[in-house]
Amino acid sequence: MQMLSKSVTGAWLETHDPGERKFVRIGDLALESGVVIPDVSIAYQTFGKLNSDRSNAIFINHAMTGWSDVPAWWPGLVGPGKAFDTDRYFIVCPNVVGGCQGSTGPASISPDGKRWGGRFPFLTIRDMVNAEFKFNDAIGIDQYLMATGPSLGGMRALEWAISFGDRVKSICSIGSSAIAYGDQIGTHSIQIRAIEADPNFNSGDYYELETGPVAGMAIARQIAHLSYRTEFEMAERFGASKQDDGSGRYSVVSYLDHQANKLQQRFDANTYIRLTAAMNSHDVGRDRGGIAAALSQIKIPVVVAAIDTDRLFPPRLQQEIVDLTPTALPLETINSLYGHDGFLIETDSVSAVIRKTLELVI
Repeated sequence: MQMLSKSVTGAWLETHDPGERKFVRIGDLALESGVVIPDVSIAYQTFGKLNSDRSNAIFINHAMTGWSDVPAWWPGLVGPGKAFDTDRYFIVCPNVVGGCQGSTGPASISPDGKRWGGRFPFLTIRDMVNAEFKFNDAIGIDQYLMATGPSLGGMRALEWAISFGDRVKSICSIGSSAIAYGDQIGTHSIQIRAIEADPNFNSGDYYELETGPVAGMAIARQIAHLSYRTEFEMAERFGASKQDDGSGRYSVVSYLDHQANKLQQRFDANTYIRLTAAMNSHDVGRDRGGIAAALSQIKIPVVVAAIDTDRLFPPRLQQEIVDLTPTALPLETINSLYGHDGFLIETDSVSAVIRKTLELVI
């Protein structure tokens, strides 16, 4: 296959060094839409050691732009003596189907020998969790102590509790919701439009071009990043200052450009669209009689954490989960100046919530 530059996609490709990734095939994946993705491969990483009776496993659902290398995207939580204590637990994290860091996704080779590109089907959160269920069967883990994750990962953890509650003893959902409402859908949808409006998007079939929809994904990431942080932080950190390089560019714009450039090095525009659209589709109550009926089915302990300054998934959405889930503990609130991204920054508080969840089942 043609070697692709970062100006086309930041995806991990089959020609790249796998690093610590492992791979397992889970067979065909039937989606809610009725479409079947054939011969799906899941990339994953593990940390710690599985004990003899296979009872010490923890399942991590990564955030939207995360991947299987948990310490790389969720720093300070994995290792000896940390919340995900590798001296005690066996931590498993797969790259989500539709992702771009080793699992079958738009940048992968399809059965016809070409990259999926724009032909890759749209996914739902349930599709992702169904793939994760098949993945866990494939690696031979029958039950986890906990399924946990932030944002997109929190959506999937909640779906695990409803769909496969016998396979997890508890869940911890951080900065997430039971359903995507208008504000989340609106914020996400304009990001998708920014990518699709890029002349190099080519209906998702840009892998043969010299340049992919880099500008469109940069704008999408900048919109997203503002929703991930807080007005207070942007005001205190940047004010109305400009760069001292004579460009006249505002400092905050320079910062947002930097965030966009970082993402381009490790992400793919088609994956951005597929995962964002999946978050828009999130509704645990779909075809289950509504979210109250769906959450009432949960039988395992549920710990929900909110970030007090989160403007993308405000605390009322986590409180809604708690109010409607009979097995939920009182809402945990993480105090942060950094909004939604508090789950990445407030390591001590996040660690305390994770430990509290594990104490319920060990």
